[in-house]
Amino acid sequence: MTMHRLKNVLTAVLLTTGALVVSVTAVQATTLDSILKVGEDKNQAARKSQGKIDRLADETRDLLGDYKTVVKQIDGLKVYNARLQRQIDNQNRRIGQIDDSIDQVTIIQRQMTPLVIRMIDGLEKFVELDVPFHQEERAKRIAFLRSNLDRSDVTVAEKFRQVLEAYKIENEYGRKIDAYKGSVEIGGVERDVNFFRVGRVSLVYQTTDTEVAGAWDQVSRSWVPLERAEYRTAIMTGLRIARKEATIGLLNMPIPAPEAL
Repeated sequence: MTMHRLKNVLTAVLLTTGALVVSVTAVQATTLDSILKVGEDKNQAARKSQGKIDRLADETRDLLGDYKTVVKQIDGLKVYNARLQRQIDNQNRRIGQIDDSIDQVTIIQRQMTPLVIRMIDGLEKFVELDVPFHQEERAKRIAFLRSNLDRSDVTVAEKFRQVLEAYKIENEYGRKIDAYKGSVEIGGVERDVNFFRVGRVSLVYQTTDTEVAGAWDQVSRSWVPLERAEYRTAIMTGLRIARKEATIGLLNMPIPAPEAL
């Protein structure tokens, strides 16, 4: 092989080798760019995925909070509903009792009316036998109760209440002192007097000029005279106490002796 030809061969080899180097370099550059692009895409995809994960985590926390709140509300409603159910059960039992009472109204009315009549009769008899104070007022009260017996616009319950109220008033009379004006026949002459009552224990009168006094004797059911000197001041003081013109104090009053049992 001549030198010229060998030179040409070497030149061709060098050129080929250079081309291969350039080609390999170009391929390597392209491959590196592709790798970097893939890595960037993966990083961007990872960021998007992490964003979705964070958003889903926030939504999950919110949903969990809402769930816990709803669970608490449900527990509270269960307690409230249980208590409400007990109230409803009690009301249903009460309604049943009321229905039973309504069914018995007619029977109760039939039994109450005779009872009210007997109570009025007993009250009237008691007033007749009692110490004779406020006789007109007490007689009017009994007459009022009797007049209501035949009234259809007054219920049996109201009639019974009125009778009980009358009994209560009579009971109160026995625990209070009282002063009021009236008249008494003295020596065949009707005279104006002041009455002083201590419960049902003592009932006395004193004329308006304070000269004559007397006391009710429940045994003989009549007025008996009192000594002026002994009781005049005491009765006057008692009248002032009853009228709240003087303070309460001890009084020398005629009191009947207790009866043996």
